[in-house]
Amino acid sequence: MGVPAATVAGMADPNDDEARLAELAAVLADAVDAAIGPWVVRSVAAVADAWRPGLAPQLVPAATEAGRRAVGDVGARVRALLEADVDQQATGPLAVLRDAVRYPTAVLAEAGVPPVARDEFAERAFPDDAYGLTPAAFADVDPTLHEPGLVWGAAKAHVVLARRRAEGRR
Repeated sequence: MGVPAATVAGMADPNDDEARLAELAAVLADAVDAAIGPWVVRSVAAVADAWRPGLAPQLVPAATEAGRRAVGDVGARVRALLEADVDQQATGPLAVLRDAVRYPTAVLAEAGVPPVARDEFAERAFPDDAYGLTPAAFADVDPTLHEPGLVWGAAKAHVVLARRRAEGRR
């Protein structure tokens, strides 16, 4: 009854859980920043060379610049989301990261690469993704994002559930 949670065996202080979540959020944000630019370049190269082999090297400068802009825009929005209180996060970092698709898409469209065939779901769910680049998971952007994304998600769920229990709502 009057025992602090930190003194109960196996339970952590909720404040420590939130501090750990903030640390994990920073790790994920840093990893996203490191992964976005190279993902834009790889995405442009893959689609360009599938359409016209040898085109990718010509698009490297534009793709690199697009990747830099994606980091500044999407990377910053992912970081801002992850720094927000969990109860203020109306979406997840992967949903924000998916917005980066517009950067390789712009490079490919400017180069005259025609859209690829996509299934009905993809066309409906991601209408602005003419090249089928929308990542389904963090690892689709870069395998190094898988673990930090998974660990952050589990930590966020833990914090949210702990809050709800404290509020008597779970």
